[in-house]
Amino acid sequence: MQLRGDRINPKVSIILPSFNRAYLLPRAIKSILNQTFQDFELIIVDDGSSDNTEEVLNSFKDRRIIYIRHDRNKGASAARNTGLKVASGDYIAFQDSDDEWIPDKLEKQIKVFEAAPSEVGVVYTSFWKYLNNNEKIYIPDPQIKLKEKCIFKELLKHNFIGLPTAIIRKECFEKVGKFDEELSCLEDWDLFIRISRYYQFMFIDEPLLLSYYTPGSVNEQEGNIKVNALRLILQKNWRDLVIDEYLLARHYFNIGNSLCLDRKVKEGRKFFIESVKLDPLNIKSLLAFALSFGGGVLYKKTQRTKNLLKRKIRWVLKQL
Repeated sequence: MQLRGDRINPKVSIILPSFNRAYLLPRAIKSILNQTFQDFELIIVDDGSSDNTEEVLNSFKDRRIIYIRHDRNKGASAARNTGLKVASGDYIAFQDSDDEWIPDKLEKQIKVFEAAPSEVGVVYTSFWKYLNNNEKIYIPDPQIKLKEKCIFKELLKHNFIGLPTAIIRKECFEKVGKFDEELSCLEDWDLFIRISRYYQFMFIDEPLLLSYYTPGSVNEQEGNIKVNALRLILQKNWRDLVIDEYLLARHYFNIGNSLCLDRKVKEGRKFFIESVKLDPLNIKSLLAFALSFGGGVLYKKTQRTKNLLKRKIRWVLKQL
């Protein structure tokens, strides 16, 4: 690991991991450097890239940029943990190489933190997620009931906080630990669940992040990566999930759905059955179970069509 940059004892440490994203990095970096709040350091962790990432970074002449390079690719969780080891700010923020911050994002969040009690550990915002067909969706979904204060139970139900939208008190990591490097995806959801056991969250209902679709992104994958992550998160929170049959049924459905989207319909069907056992009136699991007999290709096509219809219906309702 090599380290380059000047330490400046900032209020906020921003950690940006990147792997072979040299062509995207300038947009993400500029959106940070152009923030109206300027008391920060930017820690860029090059996770063993083989492209011209270092050359791109050398074009930015800003003493607040700290550059760290892994000798080999270790994954996003490990890269963020490397950044956390050298972070000197009281607050930690994260950016992804393919996303863009709105200019006053940090300013608005720091103002909330400065007015918040010490039990508040995270301030996060909504964001626009752009899809591969140029559509965009607003996250978190308005249907999510509880977005502030004690949201542990709500986070067990939904993964609705985008990591690049959040600012986190540094002490939270001392309390709950860093990112779980066993997780190749959903590591942010796992972290927020752990933090929410001890800290409150504050929410700014304003889209201060633009999240863009990037082909090949881990977050776009289903398959074994997502299934293994869901299973591990289930295992970590088993004591809280096992006492709520409806919630556990929801997670069994999610695992079955991910398996079927990866064309592993026989294995996925088993999780739909477990979901229905816990919640016999769960129409979603019953329909997915029946649909799985059509095979993985039909299942995936049907799910994509359903999601498209849902987005169109939401758009129409917004126009009314």
